[in-house]
Amino acid sequence: MNIYSIIKKPHVTEKTSLGSDATNTVAVVVDRDANKIEIKKAVEDLFKVKVETVRTVNVAGKVKRYGRNFGKKSNWKKAYVTLQKGQSLDFFEV
Repeated sequence: MNIYSIIKKPHVTEKTSLGSDATNTVAVVVDRDANKIEIKKAVEDLFKVKVETVRTVNVAGKVKRYGRNFGKKSNWKKAYVTLQKGQSLDFFEV
């Protein structure tokens, strides 16, 4: 699998930004078929940082209503990547 197809985008929320400050953890949306080893290698190669641990979560898509019809959003996978001490990853550098 290509590293650019494993990591899709950063998942920036209030909770993940607080976790980033406190525990040096970032959250990214990843391919549903990617495992922890592939995610770790992709983050290290793409962002040139050292990864300590990777935790993954399969997120179920929500049921949404479109007028009188119901639809379902796609399921997706999120990875919490903890970086080693002294490493940092900022998606939005100022």
